[in-house]
Amino acid sequence: MREKIMIVDDEKEIADLVEVYLQNDGYEVYKYYNATDAIKCVEHEALSLAILDVMLPDMDGFSLCQRIREEHFYPIIMLTARVEDMDKITGLTLGADDYITKPFNPLELLARVKTQLRRYMRYNNADLAAPNHESDEYDIRGLYISKNSHKCTINGKELSLTPIEFSILWYLCEHRGNVVSSEELFESVWGEKYLDNNNTVMAHIARLREKMHEPARKPKFIKTVWGVGYTIE
Repeated sequence: MREKIMIVDDEKEIADLVEVYLQNDGYEVYKYYNATDAIKCVEHEALSLAILDVMLPDMDGFSLCQRIREEHFYPIIMLTARVEDMDKITGLTLGADDYITKPFNPLELLARVKTQLRRYMRYNNADLAAPNHESDEYDIRGLYISKNSHKCTINGKELSLTPIEFSILWYLCEHRGNVVSSEELFESVWGEKYLDNNNTVMAHIARLREKMHEPARKPKFIKTVWGVGYTIE
């Protein structure tokens, strides 16, 4: 069964170009030039990944991303000409998994699509993992996380985490008591080389804390060690 990918971009030439590259690589593509039509697709199709432009005629890509995240957790890649750090942080905080700026190399975008899909498929096939062992789950002061079931709860209440968010939290729990740098966390979770001024980890940590109802100044679980990284004690 072919993975279904949705591309939403009001620049027809770019949307058409991305469509050609994805189709040539064997993906089933749903292409739209506005958010209204894209939302209808989201409601009726079992998508595997979405590529969203930020600047759309009827709704900005951030709002569309947030709308999708209300019910779906497949990867979302933001595609935009805007390069400001705050735009990137906004997209990642609202649930995007990756961010690529225009102009871009279609082959790079295709590589990122494949990376996100591999991670998402591993997440969804967690039930095929080996039988549970002690190291496959953690219970830290009411925070329970299981690698095999890919479920996470706080005091019995389940959290709806994206694959990226789960991977970040799992890595921190796995290294409980140690301070994990942003560089280590990024390269371990994303599998890519960390570059200076990369705010991706910070944005996802902020989103995680929001879902965990963690106060920013005195979080109970994910703590910031300024100038060093993050830790769960």
